Amino acid sequence: MSSSQRFSGYPLAKEGPDTAYIPAQDKNPPLRGLTLVIAAKLLNYFPSLAKASWKNAKLGCLKDIPELDPYDWHLQPIVTPLIADGVVQTKAEITPDLYERHPDDIAGRFFSAADYHELFKSGKLTPLHVAKAILPLITKGQNPPAKYESAWSVVKEDLVLEAAKKSTERYAAGQPLSVLDGVPIGVKDDTDVEGYISHVGRPFDPSDPFFQPATSTIWPVAQLVASGAIIIGKQVMHELGSDVSGCNPHWGTPINWNNKSYYPGGSSSGGGSAISSGLVPISIGTDAGGSIRVPASFNGAYGLKPTLHRTYTMRSSICAIGPLAATAKDLTIAYRLMTAPNPEDPIQGAFALSVPPSPSAKKTIGIYHEWFNQASPDVLDAAKKAIAYFKEKLGYEVVDIKIPYVQEAQYAHGAWALTEAISNHTSHAVDKTRPFAGLNSCNQLLLAMASCTSATDLLRYGQMRGLLMGHLAFLWKKYPGLLVLTPTVPEAGWPIHPGDQAYGFSDGNLTMRNMMYIWLANSTGCPAVTAPVGYVDPDQGEGKLPVGLMAMGEWGAEEQLLAWATEAETYVNEVYEGGRYRPQEWADVVELGKAVE
Repeated sequence: MSSSQRFSGYPLAKEGPDTAYIPAQDKNPPLRGLTLVIAAKLLNYFPSLAKASWKNAKLGCLKDIPELDPYDWHLQPIVTPLIADGVVQTKAEITPDLYERHPDDIAGRFFSAADYHELFKSGKLTPLHVAKAILPLITKGQNPPAKYESAWSVVKEDLVLEAAKKSTERYAAGQPLSVLDGVPIGVKDDTDVEGYISHVGRPFDPSDPFFQPATSTIWPVAQLVASGAIIIGKQVMHELGSDVSGCNPHWGTPINWNNKSYYPGGSSSGGGSAISSGLVPISIGTDAGGSIRVPASFNGAYGLKPTLHRTYTMRSSICAIGPLAATAKDLTIAYRLMTAPNPEDPIQGAFALSVPPSPSAKKTIGIYHEWFNQASPDVLDAAKKAIAYFKEKLGYEVVDIKIPYVQEAQYAHGAWALTEAISNHTSHAVDKTRPFAGLNSCNQLLLAMASCTSATDLLRYGQMRGLLMGHLAFLWKKYPGLLVLTPTVPEAGWPIHPGDQAYGFSDGNLTMRNMMYIWLANSTGCPAVTAPVGYVDPDQGEGKLPVGLMAMGEWGAEEQLLAWATEAETYVNEVYEGGRYRPQEWADVVELGKAVE
């Protein structure tokens, strides 16, 4: 960010304690099948068991850290880059470079918004053709089932065709709204779209007043619609967004088309799956604990978790709405449109537009090696090769950094996320005496355990957040423009365990491991982006497993992160041996659209 940028809420730069990173051995027993069902009932009926589980999960470990005592509580990590005096903002510009297509001959090529835009302008294809080609592939209720339906919870054919017809007419008149006009997109099933019910991954219950169609489309998604994007449907998610595997016993688990024997990641699981299948170039997700970045990584896509409240002021101190995309340019297009200032949102509307970095700006990568090196050997190999490219070919300086209490603070983030889930869910539960009764067994267990979190614990978590934010501010003062790099996920994939689809599963150890890097951006409100930088061979099934590399930037530094993601895209397309991997069962929507009568 520019040194002249003014902020509201920017923390005082203060180096945190020099703590040793000693990996802990978590002892959360994995639970599946009837064992999970029984355990969930026991924790809900016996508070003493829930409290014992809470302690075993180390959710109260911060009380034993006296270094937190001087820190104030940060219950909301809101840091806002302020609009300069006298400047009137509308929205970020969709610059000419974002209209440029990738070369046709690059390996593993995915269709982008620019591809569709050129085809629509030329008349070789129309948005209506594309919509008619996609709908039979995703609409539920067919026999046999539609091949790609697992990613989609609800598709409203009439709304899709109506929007596609209007877009086709605009192109015929030579008046497309933007590069995104007519481009198919998906939206996660916790994000309001007019005419659709937001199920939040829960089974539909007609007697529950919560399940009502939205009367309006949420601001950031409405900006995409206003630019002509066509919402093909709502996308399946992990119930309540409470884990990062993507397993959903009710709606079914979306397929990871890179390797169908692995989970798609979550909780924006349908979004990642739909991109890996080739059906849409952009999906809109939410991210409170990696729920955009984990599925993006597992599915070989790009994902951006913006600064807290950058796109929309949510009732959360950790969650942000952001895009997943097949290309870095589409990620940028979606981000710029979604962040148009909302005059009715005093927090989101106060954000200054993110500014692309100057070509002459110093480039610095920070790595906390003890933390970074906890990833599996194959992930580390791919990540380190990419970092060598950034250093040797693009001139990045790589500096050693440390971040205090990353392990203890992750436990705090987990408890905070579950506490917010309890608040959000119980606020509209029909039976306030049994608020978790309609949830799957995994969530019944998790929320019963998390209910043991006290107000004192939450304040302690807020002190840890204050410590971390001050330390990050110290790092950015020392290294302006620093990008904190880690693997996105320490494992290249999450293998599917046979039988999990019946009841779901709870594997706290693996969940915490797969979230070990992504939680920091949520806890502190910082933006972070993931990009694919390599692939590894699987232990089961057929197909490659993508490896994601993640950069976390200073508050408001989204454009810097998007520029970095574009550099990472050049690496995987042009430098990485074999280039980008495209799933074998990738759908060629363009050819399918051309075949539509």
